[in-house]
Amino acid sequence: MDISIRSVKQDELSALLDLYKHLNPTDAPLPDASTLEKIWNEILSDRKINCFVANWEGNLIASCILVIVPNLTRGARPYGLIENVITHPDYRRQGVGKRLIHHALQSAWSHNCYKIMLLTGSKTKEVHQFYEKAGFKKDIKTGFVATPISH
Repeated sequence: MDISIRSVKQDELSALLDLYKHLNPTDAPLPDASTLEKIWNEILSDRKINCFVANWEGNLIASCILVIVPNLTRGARPYGLIENVITHPDYRRQGVGKRLIHHALQSAWSHNCYKIMLLTGSKTKEVHQFYEKAGFKKDIKTGFVATPISH
């Protein structure tokens, strides 16, 4: 497979949203097209947000977001957050996700990040092993997530 790992392109919003359907199948409905376009342009214009994709024969088959966060501790070195990691089910267990995560990590290191954090909602052993093999360690910090209270 001749897969390229690169930054997402302006005209790939629809393809990315199709890929995201495999990330959270029960996700809330998306807003109207003009709101989506505004959010998309905001993401693409922010140099701290990096949306990486794996492309194979013109199809987006995997993606992740790397956010570089400026910081005033650790020698004023930034840190990175990786989110929305997804590989299309048809391409899993073929090394695509590993290459994508490696690309994101290399980008973070090139931005002088002192650490990269990643949370997963998955409880499966295989997913945890995937991240550990990619270089992430459990039990260094404890993750907490707050969500808005819905009424």
